[in-house]
Amino acid sequence: MENNEPKDKYALVTGAAKGIGKASALELAKLGLNVVINYNSSQKKPKKKSMR
Repeated sequence: MENNEPKDKYALVTGAAKGIGKASALELAKLGLNVVINYNSSQKKPKKKSMR
């Protein structure tokens, strides 16, 4: 049987500096996933580098 628990699972979110990307990254982190973010370097950097 497949384990669907978020433990030890990762998500890659692009465009995570603002908007939908940021909201998605935060929600995935709340669910317990390890979140790797990517954003355009010309945009304002996210306030936190780690969401845990």
